[in-house]
Amino acid sequence: MHLEYHEQFGKIIPPERIDLTTAEEFKEALQAIYDRGYSFIIVDCSRLAIIDSAGLGNLIMFQKKLQERGGELTITNVDHHYIRHLFDMIELDRVINIEKK
Repeated sequence: MHLEYHEQFGKIIPPERIDLTTAEEFKEALQAIYDRGYSFIIVDCSRLAIIDSAGLGNLIMFQKKLQERGGELTITNVDHHYIRHLFDMIELDRVINIEKK
């Protein structure tokens, strides 16, 4: 898990998998950025190939927390076909801003 702190936003680059074994670490990374006072978090999915319901739940939970703070969670670089298909299938873009290439 790679974290970056920029002036206007925090950024997280998760590993290849966000599943039951890594979801807690992903949640803690999001929380670390949130706890620094950021209202905008970018999740860069360029490495991501697998995400399960625990990972999706973390994304939705933090989107809600950021909205309450007047911010937003944005997903970028959805490069893997499986991830794009999953996000489209569950219409995640209705809840979270997903940048299209």
